[in-house]
Amino acid sequence: MTHSIRSERAACIDDPAVFQHQLLEEPTQARRGAENERALTLLTARAAAVCDDCPLFRSCLYEAVVDHDVAGFAAGTTPAQRTQLRLALGVKVEPEDFDAFAGVVRGARQLNHDEVVRLRQANPHESLETLAMRLGCSLSTVKRHMRRAREASGEVSLTVVKPTMERVLAAYATVVGAPRRRRVQRVA
Repeated sequence: MTHSIRSERAACIDDPAVFQHQLLEEPTQARRGAENERALTLLTARAAAVCDDCPLFRSCLYEAVVDHDVAGFAAGTTPAQRTQLRLALGVKVEPEDFDAFAGVVRGARQLNHDEVVRLRQANPHESLETLAMRLGCSLSTVKRHMRRAREASGEVSLTVVKPTMERVLAAYATVVGAPRRRRVQRVA
């Protein structure tokens, strides 16, 4: 998980053997035998204990549930538990499109307006021609999307209200159970 620069360090960084274990990254592999299921149970318990004591638990949980569709075990939760939390909170998180972030395009696909605008905002120094080449489209297509964005800037748009940290923690307590470290409340 990415976190703002702080003096605290995420506890999972110091235990890659657990958090990057194949069974935690892909828990469906554990369904292929009793031994794998036992190993997954032990790894999950060990990871949960590390998360319980992490100074970044609260921010990590919030980001993993509300902001990003992360894989594997994160913030004391499995992917299935994060899905339950999102359902309880009414949160929808789109999977990250790493190709779009990198400006990679695939042939014969329709351009997403938001993708064109995001790429322009991320690269304001680049010419529209360069953006068109990165997107694999014509200059007129990029100009059309930019014009549409300018015209839409006067429109009123509905903003999505994210849940508060308290709501996320309450949902976590309901779905997963209260972590041990929350009994001794730390100021975050």
